[in-house]
Amino acid sequence: GIGMGMTAPVSITAFPADDGSFQQKVKVSLRIPSQFQDNPPCPTDENIKIEERQGMTIYSTQFGGYAKEADYVNYAAKLKAALGTDAAYRKDFYLCNGYDPPMKPYGRRNEVWFVKE
Repeated sequence: GIGMGMTAPVSITAFPADDGSFQQKVKVSLRIPSQFQDNPPCPTDENIKIEERQGMTIYSTQFGGYAKEADYVNYAAKLKAALGTDAAYRKDFYLCNGYDPPMKPYGRRNEVWFVKE
């Protein structure tokens, strides 16, 4: 019953299929605003969970525009190619992040993160 407004980034955990496309299973995460962090409101929908994301080291690439699944898959492939075979990171998932509200037409920021092992 409390409005918290939009937070950034909106983070989608993608679980890539063998061909690099998204599997049907994705997880969308929103940051809880600072004023609610110590005592977040309890979700009334059983599909909504509150999780604490631990600190992590990431490999990241950034791109603009209105990001679609194909854009995230494309930039994940580019990041994988740039890292080569020497970088150790989680291969079972990666994070797709958007920082802008839908009504922002220009200067949009999106990122793909690989979590370092």
